[in-house]
Amino acid sequence: MHPELLSMSLFMLVTSCSPGPNNIVASYSAFNFGIIKTIPHMCGVIFGFTTLVAVVNFGLINIFKLYPLIQEILKYAGSIFLLYLAYKISFSKTSSNDSKENPVKFIETFFFQFLNPKAVIVSIIIVSTYVDSGENFINHSLWALSVAFIFACFSIFFWSLIGKFLRRFATNEKFIKRFNYVMSSLLIGCIATFYL
Repeated sequence: MHPELLSMSLFMLVTSCSPGPNNIVASYSAFNFGIIKTIPHMCGVIFGFTTLVAVVNFGLINIFKLYPLIQEILKYAGSIFLLYLAYKISFSKTSSNDSKENPVKFIETFFFQFLNPKAVIVSIIIVSTYVDSGENFINHSLWALSVAFIFACFSIFFWSLIGKFLRRFATNEKFIKRFNYVMSSLLIGCIATFYL
């Protein structure tokens, strides 16, 4: 058992469930396309974030310490991708046609975790704070990966349900368009927080 399991769990609860790019896009996707069509996005976040924590844990954190410029480049690249995603969300069609396809794919979401400034920062904090580099390294690493996986599942499903719930109030095209504009604005707001 990890000696700081409660602390690590609370940290992951707060960071994973607070508004961020993954959660906002999950709500947008569930609102516009439903839970089933949001599953690729959800899986991309869950497995992408857990993989990111593993990669940071098993060496990337040392590269960031040696070359902090790499982390800065990732932050700017992630911000550009988020602006592109905000644009796509803002100008997505509001047709109620059930055959419309979710623009957010598993592979995009999986690899976006490595550009997502929030995900990278959370990964660095969880590894540097809760993983002992000594004899408990493997044990602590497994706990950190397990907690990251569990809370990634919980948060992305929770935010998808919020989007699905809000869809019940979407009585006309104007409401849907406004919801998409709000989600797009929140994504842009996330970008602003990365630079404050």
